[in-house]
Amino acid sequence: CSGRVICKMICSGEKEVDLAVQSAKAAFKIWSQMSGMERSRVLLEAARIIREQRDEIATLETINNGKSIFEARVDIDISWQCLEYYAGLAGSLAGEHIQLPGGSFGYTRREPLGVCAGIGAWNYPFQTACWKCAPALACGNAMVFKPSPFTPLSVVRLAEIFTEAGVPKGLFNVVQGGAATGQILCHHPDVAKISFTGSVPTGSKIMEMAAKGIKPVTLELGGKSPLIIFSDCSLENAVNGALMANFLTQGEVCCNGTRVFVERKILDVFTKEVVKRTQKIKIGDPLLDDTRMGALINRPHLERVQGFIKQAKEQGAEVLCGGDLYVPDDPKLKNGYYMRPCVLGKCTDDMTCVKEEIFGPVMSILPFDTEEEVLERANNTKFGLAGGVFTRDIQKAHRVVAALKAGMCFINNYNVSPVELPFGGYKSSGFGRENGRAAIEHYTQLKTVCVEMGDVESVF
Repeated sequence: CSGRVICKMICSGEKEVDLAVQSAKAAFKIWSQMSGMERSRVLLEAARIIREQRDEIATLETINNGKSIFEARVDIDISWQCLEYYAGLAGSLAGEHIQLPGGSFGYTRREPLGVCAGIGAWNYPFQTACWKCAPALACGNAMVFKPSPFTPLSVVRLAEIFTEAGVPKGLFNVVQGGAATGQILCHHPDVAKISFTGSVPTGSKIMEMAAKGIKPVTLELGGKSPLIIFSDCSLENAVNGALMANFLTQGEVCCNGTRVFVERKILDVFTKEVVKRTQKIKIGDPLLDDTRMGALINRPHLERVQGFIKQAKEQGAEVLCGGDLYVPDDPKLKNGYYMRPCVLGKCTDDMTCVKEEIFGPVMSILPFDTEEEVLERANNTKFGLAGGVFTRDIQKAHRVVAALKAGMCFINNYNVSPVELPFGGYKSSGFGRENGRAAIEHYTQLKTVCVEMGDVESVF
């Protein structure tokens, strides 16, 4: 926000990562033997502490990431809700009993994996950590978590909260560092599973590393998601949806609906309204309650986003508003990484700004004529994280989302992520799911036990 250094962290090397993993391994022995209800009580206590310290943690997150305090508070609320949700599931984890001939039977046990590695992104540091550790811990696992080197702070607070809540010492450990630390963590022989949120190239490398140790992975990667606006929508609702789909956390959101397809007959009126609303977004000091857009994560990223806008203009897109750097009035913030949210018109499917993930506050508007045509264009991407549709025709809405090749679909809303619902992508956007009951599958393994109640019949 101000461009100044707030703290310095020492990168964890092989020794530190090994200490963290061994410490987690020791805690796992205790935690995995506790009942689901016992684990539930500890997770509920952690959720209570987060809820009580919501404003303080949100302030830390805003300093950590640059997003508005208004949004950071929502992130922290989602975080404690996530812990509460999995606390509720912890006591209900169970296997099955299967009757076999002659009074014999089989049963299954759902068992934890061991020490899981979590590798987080810099856009939702605290929330991403909770999305990963809540199901992991509820299932009886331990976790070593590596936050992004750009946002190292708030996850350390989360580790302290777990200790206060009464988890065994070392159950949730934090290691700091960049790619080298992540690599050491992924290759560690005592790490049983890796859950990663970040870019497609890094996700691909993590999958490669995990393959060497036959480790399961959950990958939540990038997106270039379509948002389809039909002419029979509620216009105000659709405009709100487009803003939510593009400008949360300075546009640094993987599931953002950055390709906004608008039915031609409402293209002009929709575009005019979106531009008007985008120009009113209050940018500046993210710690002020009325700020709605803070600073981008760092200088190189800001320059990268600016490069996409320059290239879009060169390829024939029209900048309808924003896209330029913003200098706040407060002299303390003059070196911050701010820009005005940008809306691009006259876009075509072959432009770089329409094909590649920008990860900044840049919306591309594309006209369409028919449902069949827009679906083909919407799916013509290597990504498949999310997709949205705005229409008053409920049959059309369900028909369109059924045809979208994306893991997270929204009807008449966008970027809503209740912890009860699974979150994850298709195609290059990754696989595995965070949240909902689906995450339980990714943090447990199934053991089958076959019990013979008679004499063994031998074929020998």
